[in-house]
Amino acid sequence: MRTELDDKLSHYHAYMTNAERWRILKGFAYSNRHGLTKAENALWQLLRSNILAPRSRRQHAIERYIVDFTCLPAWLIIEVDGEYHFEVEQAQYDGGRTHDLQELGFHNRRFTNEEVLQHPTHILNLISTYLNNYLPSPKSSGSPSPQGEGAGG
Repeated sequence: MRTELDDKLSHYHAYMTNAERWRILKGFAYSNRHGLTKAENALWQLLRSNILAPRSRRQHAIERYIVDFTCLPAWLIIEVDGEYHFEVEQAQYDGGRTHDLQELGFHNRRFTNEEVLQHPTHILNLISTYLNNYLPSPKSSGSPSPQGEGAGG
């Protein structure tokens, strides 16, 4: 399912500067932050406390996409999917989007609304495990590269 943002960006893509594209994305991201679903809001309440480690962002623009949540230092994207993500057209779009973001070096984790609402501790543990395995320890001087563990899959 194409979104209003996809239509707007693809229609004007050849004529827009990067700054113009970024302004459009920022506007959509701002709007999305004020219209979180129940599941997105529940996960945001868990992530925003920074109990896992680095700061997470919600409804953040990356390239031509707006992701539900991201932890940029870990190159992690977290998506919370409602029922419409299981429709064939939307699933195909999501697959292409995931591929594009993985090509940039991001690791994508997708959870359903039901998983987030019914098993928040489990979801938080999965995210925490990923972050613990991916991010360097505070004693380590090296920083993870976008091609590190989990970057492609």
